[in-house]
Amino acid sequence: MEALSVSPELLLALFGVALIAGCLDTLVGGGGLIVLPALVLAGIPPLQALGTNKLQGTVGTATASLMMLRHGKVKWAEVKVLMAWAFAGSALGSLIVQLVDTSFLRFMIPLVLVVVATYFLLQGSLFKRLRPIKLAPTLFGRGVVPAIGLYDGMFGPGTGSFFSLAGVALQAQPLLQATATAKTLNFASNFASLLVFVVAANFVWQAALVMMVGQALGAWAGSHILFKINPLYLRVLIVLMCVGMLVRYLAG
Repeated sequence: MEALSVSPELLLALFGVALIAGCLDTLVGGGGLIVLPALVLAGIPPLQALGTNKLQGTVGTATASLMMLRHGKVKWAEVKVLMAWAFAGSALGSLIVQLVDTSFLRFMIPLVLVVVATYFLLQGSLFKRLRPIKLAPTLFGRGVVPAIGLYDGMFGPGTGSFFSLAGVALQAQPLLQATATAKTLNFASNFASLLVFVVAANFVWQAALVMMVGQALGAWAGSHILFKINPLYLRVLIVLMCVGMLVRYLAG
């Protein structure tokens, strides 16, 4: 891997991106939708952008997960098996992405931005229709969770949002509870992917280390806000973020 030089000004901007992303990711699960496009727009090659995103994102989801467990918002006994399945799916996805053409990422980023923005925009009416639908916990854990983990390993942005959606739609969890649980699953999938990228050495270390600090601070702040904020505001935030990033990405 070629070492990339990142200017101090760009590092400062990426720190700010990670700070905001860490907070938003804890609240609504869309931090990667900010970070990955920002890294690509900064001129970092797609595979290295993925690895850098995984490294700094793992710090954010680890911070959020510890806060959720520490304050009893989720219970270890209830999430440990789901985390193992998320880990397995993500590890497989991360291995696959090392072997394929990463040019598809430039198409996937705007597509995922549109999908996640639409999901949160329609969330209220959508959840009213989906809440009665339940999937057996075993099938959910062994099928849905590793499938989302696979997506995280191969790509990543929006994974926390997809875990939240799955919890509400398929397990009838309240939105805030599904969001809290999603933090632990997202950490497991991020950590698995990170291990693969560490072996492949696909990082830009300057950017990753600076963004790790921003992610930790943002996740800490988001964890304190999560159960105090109106869920409607969370939906508005993620829709505005997705639309803004889509416009910036297409314009760039």
